[in-house]
Amino acid sequence: MRSHTVERVEITPVAFADPPLLNSVGVHEPCALRAVVQVHTSSGLVGLGETYGDAAHLSMLERAAEAVVGASPYDVGRLWAVIGDALAGRNAAAHADPTGTALTGKMLGSVVAPFDSAFYDLQGKIIGEPVWALLGGKHRDTVDFSAYLFYKWAAHPGAEPDAWGAALKPDEIVAQARRMVEMYGFRSLKLKGGVFPPDDEAAAVEALHAAFPDHPLRIDPNGAWTVETGTRIARRLGPVLEYLEDPVPGTGAMAQVAAQTSVPLATNMCVVENGHIPEAIRQAAVQIILADQHYWGGFLASMHLASLCRVFGIGVSMHSNSHLGISLAGMVHLGAAVQNIDYALDTHWPWKREDDDVVDTAHLTIRGGAIAVCDRPGLGVELDADRLARMHETYLATEIRTRDDTGYMRRLRPDYEYICPRW
Repeated sequence: MRSHTVERVEITPVAFADPPLLNSVGVHEPCALRAVVQVHTSSGLVGLGETYGDAAHLSMLERAAEAVVGASPYDVGRLWAVIGDALAGRNAAAHADPTGTALTGKMLGSVVAPFDSAFYDLQGKIIGEPVWALLGGKHRDTVDFSAYLFYKWAAHPGAEPDAWGAALKPDEIVAQARRMVEMYGFRSLKLKGGVFPPDDEAAAVEALHAAFPDHPLRIDPNGAWTVETGTRIARRLGPVLEYLEDPVPGTGAMAQVAAQTSVPLATNMCVVENGHIPEAIRQAAVQIILADQHYWGGFLASMHLASLCRVFGIGVSMHSNSHLGISLAGMVHLGAAVQNIDYALDTHWPWKREDDDVVDTAHLTIRGGAIAVCDRPGLGVELDADRLARMHETYLATEIRTRDDTGYMRRLRPDYEYICPRW
């Protein structure tokens, strides 16, 4: 039997242009950082993963890479133990990463995830089957995505305006939505909130409902509201929202809002690892959990999360961050394989330039608000060495090494303070 032992791992940080998207923390910097993980095997096959590109994360990835050498791509179930031991000893949660930060379950999951992705990619390439087949088969032939709307400036300071222009008022948010729907056919809409006073953002959601009465709507203020504000806005917007995402910070506050309103509450902030689930269920704090293979620990852990949600009657949606094609391919496979995905998935895909990628993304085109599930082996994408090299050069040319939306905002507005909750 041919051997597919892991011989070496390549980790390549890359950067790509990111618009000035506003959020409760500050504003996106001119470049987003990612890391491309290549797992090379003795058979010559290479598995791919994509993850965060911040300096501290890269350091942990390097330590994890050493630990997986000699493993089989079929050892995906052992990655948590192997990588956990490499990063922080036997009790990973009780130790610290190289930066001195407590190694949480989410942090460990974030390091495991790209290796999980690469191992599944390799498994698929070995047997000639797509990742979704390895996860138990597909429940749908297309995976729906939601338009991800942002308040934004027309341009980064000192730069030329981008193609999307400014979106700071309700009518400009509606115009942004119209363009996204025209370009991609999105059939649901999400607004990133926590930027302006809550009633102003509620007015934007109501304007979206007036313009798109048949589109499910959601808003995510990233915990920027107090319980009082969150309850009031939830009651105001309840009739037009499919769910309200993280209106307030923390499980206890979410439970208080949930007890006083009827709109379903979703989270990707207060439930981000398995240890958070029991308390959230006990307090009836959330009705929907946003999965994300990038920090839950990859495909295997995300499938386990979906199973838990099904047992306890919790809905499943999917979180997104600025990402490239390897991640998008993974999202499609996971979206196809999870039976109880109840909502269109989030994606930042429209916000990046089309030529900013490390793989050919022709078969990842969003049409009618969805991406067709492909049958190619593994993730179904192949690395383009020239593109990877170009985007690595972009990384080397930028001074950004750790994402810092607040710090960037302070450079532009020195009096800016991150406050949570703000309103």
